[in-house]
Amino acid sequence: MARLRVGIIGAGSWAVSSHLPNLARRRDAGEIELTIVNRRDAQKLVRIREAFDIEHATTDWREVIAAAPDVVVVASPPRLHHEQTRAALEAGAHVMCEKPFTIDPADAWDLEETVRRTGRQLFIAYGWNYRPMIIAAHRLMREDGGVGEIEHVAMRMDSPTRELLSERGSYHDAAAELAPHPDTWSRPETAGGGYGQAQLTHLLGMTLWLTELRGAAVFALMTRPLGAQVELHDAVAMRFSSGAIGSMGGASSHVGAADNRHGVEVHVVGHRGILHVDLRDNVLWRYRGPGDDIRVPLDADAGRYDCIGPIDAVVDAALGRAPANNSPAELGARTVEILAAAYRSAESGRLEAIDS
Repeated sequence: MARLRVGIIGAGSWAVSSHLPNLARRRDAGEIELTIVNRRDAQKLVRIREAFDIEHATTDWREVIAAAPDVVVVASPPRLHHEQTRAALEAGAHVMCEKPFTIDPADAWDLEETVRRTGRQLFIAYGWNYRPMIIAAHRLMREDGGVGEIEHVAMRMDSPTRELLSERGSYHDAAAELAPHPDTWSRPETAGGGYGQAQLTHLLGMTLWLTELRGAAVFALMTRPLGAQVELHDAVAMRFSSGAIGSMGGASSHVGAADNRHGVEVHVVGHRGILHVDLRDNVLWRYRGPGDDIRVPLDADAGRYDCIGPIDAVVDAALGRAPANNSPAELGARTVEILAAAYRSAESGRLEAIDS
């Protein structure tokens, strides 16, 4: 069988550190070929092409679409995701899109409709949703009614993004020599925001997948220390369409703390019980009474982040293997509309409704 053709739009630091090595693994298994790669910086583009033995390279992302790949990885700045992802889907490719999915909720829902119209599959880079620990949490939320009707959700996240968002350095896990342009993460007019767009999208993407909730109204406070142009810290209260309420905290923490592990906690209270997830300390617990108290045994790296799952899923989809989609466009749209309302609220100082 012929190998799948893969194109990459936006070969920045994270694509080089994560997506391209994961794709190279599938190439080495004889399943795909790396057909074409795009990046704005021509000199860095040449080095990337040579390092990963990619057939073609271009500074114009439209040439990636014109090459008619079977799979497109969209890892460009967030403001470009809608146009590029839609073009790839309409050209017949299956797509893996980086987070945040889009900045504007209308664009996210448009991509959800485009997926249905084209019959292609789209996977968002919510890597945790493909980790065994979170798949197990998803199962616990559905087994025998889970925790019942959800009443309250508390979410918290911290990660070492102070340098990235304040333009004092790059992300610790990404390739430092390929530091992103400031407009990717640290300029509000192009990034759409700071810690919320860079990190809380992961937390929301995981929590909304576990709970199936949809936002209805949001109130947010945000701060911008270190002279940053985007926020480094977020405090958010929200009401969901089901009537449940919740809170979400996000903080740009310090490099080196806890071996640079993301601090991620989700605590769900339903009318039948509790689900608690802690990715830093590897805790997965569901309680529904003294006789129904489950603590799932986990290894020391259970909660570590990787983005292998979404890449494998999009390749498998193009191969016709029907993988589980734990990060579909509809989930991304529900995430985007909460974040968009949070940024509106931080600006207006009011509770902001989500127009469903």
